[in-house]
Parts: sequence; structure tokens; C-alpha cells
Amino acid sequence: MRIARRVLSVFAIAAAGSALYLGALQLTGNFHEVKAGELYRSAQPDAAALAGYIERYGIKTVINLRGAKPGKAWYDTEVATAGQAGITHIDFAMSDRRALEPERSMELLALMRDAEKPILIHCKAGADRTGLASVLYLQQLGGIDEETAEWQLSPLYGHVALPGIGPYAMDSTWEGLEKIFGLDS
Repeated sequence: MRIARRVLSVFAIAAAGSALYLGALQLTGNFHEVKAGELYRSAQPDAAALAGYIERYGIKTVINLRGAKPGKAWYDTEVATAGQAGITHIDFAMSDRRALEPERSMELLALMRDAEKPILIHCKAGADRTGLASVLYLQQLGGIDEETAEWQLSPLYGHVALPGIGPYAMDSTWEGLEKIFGLDS
């Protein structure tokens, strides 16, 4: 009985610590450098955060993985802020709950390849869709090895990869792309 209580206590402490960490990521905007001078990732930035990223990191392109949502305050503010700064804003709709088809993955890769750098890529939480895009960029365009690139889809950035939950679709997408790219998985 004592061992069971200790195990449960350790589990509860670990779960609470994880929840605090994931909450802190969201409170801080989950902003991270993916590849200096080329790609940055974040959760949905508000106008002040976006303007700060543009100024501090010289962002030239914003890729919104949530898709165009005219009439939504977050979207209209983002488009206006990008416009005021004279930078490119690109919408690329994808779901964190469904695997991205290979053709769409290649479209995203081409967008990131051709966009003026540095790029800020974001989704709502900056964890799942943004994680997949970051892995794609680093491994296919950034010259980074597969194992290192895959850290972009990890709890470090708020991504929880458990089979059976929606965001696991990003892991499934990457697993399929590894085969297409001829990578070891």
C-alpha cells in the first residue's frame, strides 16, 4: 500500500509539473527560434507580440497554419499588424487532428522554401501544427539531421504525442513523410 501511494505521489507531482510547464509555454506565447535568421515558431501572437517579433527578429513572412478567418479578431489583428509592418502574411489551413496529406505537406514545404526569410510560423498553441512544420523545415530545408529535427514535435514545445488523441496526427504525418523522403524512422 505504501509503495502504491508513493508511486501515485510521484505520478501526481510529475503530472502537476508537466501541467505547469505547458501552461507557462502558453503564457509566454510558446515562441522559439527554430533556425536563427530563418525560422521562428510561436502560438497565436497578439498584435504587440507580433510587432515585437517583427522588430526583434526581422520577420519578413508570417505563415498562419490556422487558415484564413476573416472577421475573427485574432485574424484581422494579425493581418493588419503584418500589413502595417510591410511583411508578407500567408494562410495555410491545416488541422492538428487530421494527418496532412503528402501533397499538402509538399505545398507547405514549398511555401516555407520560397517565403522571404526570416519566417514566423504559428498555429493556435504553437505545439502541434507548428511542430510538424518546424520538423519539415529543419529536416528538408535547414540541413538538420532527422533525429535533431524531430525534437520540434516534442513536449519541450507543448506537443504531447499519444496514439488515440488528435495531435498524434502530426506524428503520423511525419512518419508517412519519412518514408517518402527515404529516411529511417
